[in-house]
Amino acid sequence: MFVSVSVTVRRLSAAAAVAAALVGAVALPAAAADHHPGRADRAQVVISAVQYDSPGRDDRSYRSLNKEWIDLTNTTRRAVNLDGWTLSDEDGHTYTFRHVRLDGRSTVRVHTGVGRDSRTDVYQDRRNYVWNNDHDTATLRNERGRFVDDESWGHHRDGGDERHGGGERHGGGERHGGVRR
Repeated sequence: MFVSVSVTVRRLSAAAAVAAALVGAVALPAAAADHHPGRADRAQVVISAVQYDSPGRDDRSYRSLNKEWIDLTNTTRRAVNLDGWTLSDEDGHTYTFRHVRLDGRSTVRVHTGVGRDSRTDVYQDRRNYVWNNDHDTATLRNERGRFVDDESWGHHRDGGDERHGGGERHGGGERHGGVRR
């Protein structure tokens, strides 16, 4: 009887191992699809609005430069550390985030000019405009350099109009005097 119990235990163990392997094989592709690199980043932080044409005269004053901005919104409930993330234009002007934590369901405004950083506003500390009024693309990348989101306006070098990448979220966007939402 001892031998048959041992055989039964081995058979049950083998059946359990096969079942675990099957469940793992089915669950793994689903889990991998949910955690695809880049997909999670796009879902967390998006470019939610752009003021690419500073209202009033373009006189390069800090006041005018700071009226040119990009809003980034965290669409999740969890905070996102933006340290090392970059925001760039078509000409390669790049701003690198330092010591910026974007709380869940919140927005930070990235101004072109000089100012004092806070939880809701950060400043690139530039003395010239970054975003072209007639056309440009703002591109957001994470700390690994992976694409997160972009927003475009106007006529582009590639011959297209209005949208350039970024997916369907913007739906072409609404333009209001240099503001794109």
